[in-house]
Amino acid sequence: MAEGEKQAPSVYEHVMMMLEQMTAVSWQKLGLQPDIITGRLEQNLGEAKVAIDLTAHLAGVLEPGLDDEDKRRVQGLIRDLRVNYVQKNKEVGT
Repeated sequence: MAEGEKQAPSVYEHVMMMLEQMTAVSWQKLGLQPDIITGRLEQNLGEAKVAIDLTAHLAGVLEPGLDDEDKRRVQGLIRDLRVNYVQKNKEVGT
């Protein structure tokens, strides 16, 4: 490749971008971050579950290529999303 020539992102870089986007959507659907479009906190636990499950699946695709530190970071992220989902479900149930 010639100097200064841009290289297309790898499929793994695209998957990481998707994971980051779905993480943001997960937090938004849990009602813990404002919606990027409306600016309002809006909770939709059904959609949050789908977003969290998809985030976890994307993480599973990426994990074999991650170093130990990044694996722990991604696993911690998924754990935090799931814990918050369970907590939000308990709040709605009471």
